[in-house]
Amino acid sequence: MTRVATFINTKRPEAVELAKELVSWIESSGHTCVLLEESAVAIGREDLAVGEKNIGRSSDLAVALGGDGSILYTVRLVGDYGVPVMGINFGRMGYLSEIEPRLAQQRIQEYFDGQYLIEERMRLEVQVDGKQGTLRGLNEVVIEKVDTGRTVRLGLDINGSYFTSYATDALIVATPTGSTAYSLSARGPIIDPTHQALLLTPVAPHSLFDRALVLSPDDKLRIKVLPDCEASLALDGHIVDRLEVGQSFTCSATEKPARLVSFGGNKFHSVLKEKFGLSDR
Repeated sequence: MTRVATFINTKRPEAVELAKELVSWIESSGHTCVLLEESAVAIGREDLAVGEKNIGRSSDLAVALGGDGSILYTVRLVGDYGVPVMGINFGRMGYLSEIEPRLAQQRIQEYFDGQYLIEERMRLEVQVDGKQGTLRGLNEVVIEKVDTGRTVRLGLDINGSYFTSYATDALIVATPTGSTAYSLSARGPIIDPTHQALLLTPVAPHSLFDRALVLSPDDKLRIKVLPDCEASLALDGHIVDRLEVGQSFTCSATEKPARLVSFGGNKFHSVLKEKFGLSDR
């Protein structure tokens, strides 16, 4: 028996309707489901609701119905427990959610039958000086200015040695998975998501050194806010903290990667070709 944690983007009615069908079918197939409270209410199954802190502890599979943002959220809740994540795509980009809704039941059955692959994706962890706890994300960490009329100055140490400072709108530390997110819009390189690397991309830097850096996955980064402008810290698109002048945080790869369910191997190149409208030549 498989315990399936189901995550629904409740702002998409079509995702809610499919979730109702899938939960009923999963239970009739002899398996169990759990949902966060908002999702459980949306499909009228409040009896299946569990809290954020517990949903990943005893689940065997997580199914996210939504876009890539739903995958990021799901990984944040279950990634530390090694729970495989399957994405049903109701979004636009679909870099992470590879399964079309019409194939959802078929793919879940294939998972139950053991006919699937696991694709491991590097994640980031962040520790803010003076704060308890570690933050983790799949795509990127972004430290950016809070004053629209000024740049933020940041000092970068790599493995305990000072590297350089940046005067910039923002500095992105991305995983290969995140190379097609914010870093891409700042002209950072595209990296195959199964690769292992830290990608450092400045946004609109006021500096002669304006290049993105592809660093080792074993590197430990420390970034410090220099005088005289505060900065905000965002993880996978959500602001998680505000850093004062002189405050630092460390960023490195996590020990446990995200585990994404895949069928038929790495389709990154075909997805990239489709999303960018690259024609055959």
